[in-house]
Amino acid sequence: MIDLEEAVMEIIVNAGQSRSLCFEALQAARDGSIDRARSLLVEADGFARQAHKMQTRLIEQDAGEGRQPMTLIMVHAQDHLMTSMLARELSEEIIHLYQR
Repeated sequence: MIDLEEAVMEIIVNAGQSRSLCFEALQAARDGSIDRARSLLVEADGFARQAHKMQTRLIEQDAGEGRQPMTLIMVHAQDHLMTSMLARELSEEIIHLYQR
């Protein structure tokens, strides 16, 4: 059984790092460093994968049967993950525009 508190913190930390790297990539693109921006997005992807992997483990453990308690901190972790995913998608598009 996955420790819920540990899982939530792993999602929050990794999603937060991914989001931060996306914004760092946007700054690099704004400064004209497109290659650096793309490299930062790749790094962000690694952290996002870690967060998503933990989310998947929690979903599998729950098995759609409500075994995992839905706490405010769990909702907070899911919010971090979704926000980081949106930041990643938008960063890709904005970097493409800077490249043009």
